Amino acid sequence: MPAAVVRVARGREVADAGALTAEAYLADRLVDATDAYADELRDAEQRSREATVLVALLPGGEPEDDLVVVGTVTLAPYGTSYAEVAEPGELEIRMLAVAPEARRQGIAELLVGAALREAVAGGARRVVLSTLDSMESARRLYARLGFVAVPERDWDHTVVHLRVHTWTPPDAPGALVEQATWPPARIVDVDGWRVGLSGGLTRRANSLLPLGVPADLDAALDRVEALYAEVSQPTVVRMCRAATPGLTELLDRRGYAVVARTDVLVRPVDDGGRAGHRAAATHTDAGPVRVSLADRPGDAWLALWSGAKSRLHASGSAAQDDGTSLALARTVLGGAPAVYLLATDADGPVGVIRAAFAEDWVALSCLVVAPHARRRGLGRALTLRALDEAARRGARRAFLQVEADNTGAAALYAGLGFQPAERYLYRERR
Repeated sequence: MPAAVVRVARGREVADAGALTAEAYLADRLVDATDAYADELRDAEQRSREATVLVALLPGGEPEDDLVVVGTVTLAPYGTSYAEVAEPGELEIRMLAVAPEARRQGIAELLVGAALREAVAGGARRVVLSTLDSMESARRLYARLGFVAVPERDWDHTVVHLRVHTWTPPDAPGALVEQATWPPARIVDVDGWRVGLSGGLTRRANSLLPLGVPADLDAALDRVEALYAEVSQPTVVRMCRAATPGLTELLDRRGYAVVARTDVLVRPVDDGGRAGHRAAATHTDAGPVRVSLADRPGDAWLALWSGAKSRLHASGSAAQDDGTSLALARTVLGGAPAVYLLATDADGPVGVIRAAFAEDWVALSCLVVAPHARRRGLGRALTLRALDEAARRGARRAFLQVEADNTGAAALYAGLGFQPAERYLYRERR
C-alpha cells in the first residue's frame, strides 16, 4: 500500500473533500441525509475560504499518477464561522473524515498530525477539538498524539454532549541550538546576522541565519548577497520564528522565493519506555543488526550518508570532486560533539544516523537506510538506539528536522513520540 500524500486541498480536491466528509458522516450515522448539517459538510468550497482544508490522497487507478481524496480535516482559526470552541490564539480541528474503504490504514493519524504541523507553522498557541464519548477510536488517536481532556470546556449541542481536548506545542530548541549541532564550516557576522559558508554542503550550513537587527536591512542584505556571490553560491535565507522583523517584506521586494519548508519535531529523550526503544534498539523486522558507535564520521558512515556528490551539494552550488566533498562533510559534521551510529548486517553497512549535542538537547540527523534494507524497521531501530545513546550522555530533549511535505517521515517520527514545535522556511533569490 503506497503512503498517502497529505496537503492543503487545491482545485477539484476541495469539492471532493466536501463530498467525502458528508459520505463519512452519513456512513457513521453521525448525521441524517435530510439534516441541513449534511449540506454544510459538503460545502468545502466555503470552508476553504475561511479555514484550511487538508486532504489525504492515494493513487486511484488509471492513470497511475492520479490521486484520489481518501480523507480530510478542517483547521479553523478563532473568530471564523467554523470555530465552535476556539479561543484567541487557538486553531480548531473540525470535520475529520476518512472514506470507509480507506480506514485502518492510518489516514486519520496522518491528517491530524499534518493539522498540528500546520497549526505550529501558523503560530498557534494551542489546538482544540470537540469529540463524542462514542468516538472511542478517535479519542484513542487524540490521546496518542498528545491531546488532553479539558472537562471545564465541555459543551452541549442540541441533544449531544461534546468533550473538549486540547494540544499545546512543545518548546522548540531555537535556531542557535540547531545551528550549534550543524555548524557551518565558516560563519561571517554581518551586523548580528550569521552567514553560513560551507562550500555548498547542505542548505543548513550555507544559509543566512538572520537573528540580529541591523541598522540598515537593505545594506546588510547587500553585504550578505555579496558574500555568497564571492563563492558562486545562491543567497539562501533561513526564516524562523525569531527572524529579524521586516525581513520578510524585504525578501518579497527582492524576489526571494520559498524553496523549502522544514518542521522541527521534538520529544523527551526518555519517554518512560513508551516507544519501546530499549527492546527494539538493535533489531529489525528481518532480524538483528550490529550497531557500532564512533565520535567521528568514518569512511563507511560517510559513504552511506553521502551516496553521491549531488546529495552532498544540496544548495545549488557547483559540484566538487569526491575528496573535497568528503573533506567538507567531515568539517561540517565534525563541528559539534556527536556520536555516529553505523548499522551493519551480513551484507555490510545498511544504515546510519548522527546524534549531535548542544545544551541539554540532542539533534538527530543524517538517517539513511540502504535501498535494499528498507521496509525492515531499520530507520525506527536506529532512531531509538540513538535516543538511548543520547540518554546515556545526559541529553534530556531531542529534536530533528524534516521537510514539511515528507508525509512518510512525519508519520515515522510521530509514531516515535515526536511532536511539531516550529516550522522555518528557506528563501532563495531567483
